[in-house]
Amino acid sequence: MRFLTDENVSGAVIERLRVLGFDVTAIAETHSGATDSAVLAMAKGESRILITEDRDFGEMVIRQRLGVCGIILLALDRFSNAGEADRVADIVSKNPDKLAGNLVVIEPARIRVRSLPN
Repeated sequence: MRFLTDENVSGAVIERLRVLGFDVTAIAETHSGATDSAVLAMAKGESRILITEDRDFGEMVIRQRLGVCGIILLALDRFSNAGEADRVADIVSKNPDKLAGNLVVIEPARIRVRSLPN
């Protein structure tokens, strides 16, 4: 599975996913300062699922119908970076069938899945 992480995603999450064998490109490493539109275009162009903490991406994709392979929105503000990495790795590993084509919101005690518009 291929992911693109927004600049606000912790290095711990990025490294944990890479250790698990996932192909992860980090905006902070490759295109620091990129606009939200550029990040979405990159995710779509490279067929990557976007991982972010920025709720604006959900708005852009759901309401404005901007295409992307999938979005994982992290709503884990109270978690440490290590705790966040554990939670994301667990959800991604156990739910690969729910990631593509959906907006997946990862919260401390649950996940919410919403289909993205075509």
